[in-house]
Amino acid sequence: MNDCYAAYTRLKFDRPHPRVLRITLASPMKMGAMDATMHGEVSRIWKDADADPTVSAIILTGEGRTFSAGGDLNHERKAAEEYALRLQAMKEARDIVYGMINCSKPIITAARGWAVGAGLACVILADISIASKDARFSDGHLKIGVAAGDHATIIWPLLCGMAKAKYYLLTAESFSGEEAERMNLISMALEDAEVEAKAVEIASRLADGAPGAVRWTKYALNNWLRQAGPIFDASLAMEFIGMAGPEGKEGMDAFLQKRPAQFPQDTPF
Repeated sequence: MNDCYAAYTRLKFDRPHPRVLRITLASPMKMGAMDATMHGEVSRIWKDADADPTVSAIILTGEGRTFSAGGDLNHERKAAEEYALRLQAMKEARDIVYGMINCSKPIITAARGWAVGAGLACVILADISIASKDARFSDGHLKIGVAAGDHATIIWPLLCGMAKAKYYLLTAESFSGEEAERMNLISMALEDAEVEAKAVEIASRLADGAPGAVRWTKYALNNWLRQAGPIFDASLAMEFIGMAGPEGKEGMDAFLQKRPAQFPQDTPF
């Protein structure tokens, strides 16, 4: 294994195929939530994996029975009060999205259990996304009083259309892996026991294929996403502006205190 992976403490690495790097989200938090350390590592891993000449394909999966419940709200609530922390989180959120889009190696996700917020971003930004039929997905941003900014606007409308994107992003409703496949948000939904093996099968097939052809195809297709870059940048800024405002603070406080949020009735925007 390349020494560049030794510094990671929240990600585990193995090789199910000589040229396939499997990255496992190994969070110490409940439901695989991303603490500040993991969020930073997920933002950096794509450049390291892309630069590794021994890697031709990447699998991203969760540890145990869940993928990732998204960001650590205790840390995000602190970031709402501290400018430097907020900008660091914003930069990392940006780097996760552009890192996955611009990584030349194909990325396959294998998702079981819950994938929320940043966790869901990692699932659907993959080049091939595989989930269990009973996986549970939610963007969740509006529940905590912030705009859906960390990935949604750059890819949801392209995958599932504007009508479904607006419905699930505005309501923050959860939905199953089976429903995600039905509305084309992911590549395929399988029985839980089949997810990991299918990810390895596809990644191995790509790793054994023509590397230039694979990478050029990904690069060309992802120009659709790059065109939406300014839309994503604006939505990300709106998310983090809102995080520091009364709606974001109330939404996070309500979630952490396990009570209904009492949002203001109007906004100057």
